Amino acid sequence: MKTEKKTLVMGASTNPDRYAYRAVKMLQQYGHPVVAIGKKEEDFGNIHIEKELIHFDGVDTVTLYLNPMNQKQYYDYIVSLKPKRVVFNPGTENPELYAILKENNIEVEVACTLVMLSVGNY
Repeated sequence: MKTEKKTLVMGASTNPDRYAYRAVKMLQQYGHPVVAIGKKEEDFGNIHIEKELIHFDGVDTVTLYLNPMNQKQYYDYIVSLKPKRVVFNPGTENPELYAILKENNIEVEVACTLVMLSVGNY
C-alpha cells in the first residue's frame, strides 16, 4: 500500500518549463497531497500557490526549488513545519541548511523529486 506524503513545494511556479511545475503535477499524479509557496500568489489547477508563509499542518516532505541564497529567509519556517524530511533538488544543495535540519531531527535528502517518484522511492 502506497503512503500519501503531504508535500510542500517551495519555489512553486505555474510556468510549465520549470521543474517545480513538473513536480507539483507529478506529485498529484502519484496521489500525494500538495501545498505550495512561490514568488507570486496564483492558482495552478486545484493548487493555490501562496506567497506568504502559511503554516501548513501535517507536512511530511518539503521539496526545494530555491537556490541556496533564496533559502536563508525560510530556514526557521521550514523547521517550524516539523517535516519528516526535506528534499534538496539539483541546484538547491545547501550544507548550512542540512546542519540546521539535522539538529532538528529532520531528514535531509539530496535527490530529485521527479526521479524519486519515477523509480518508486519517494
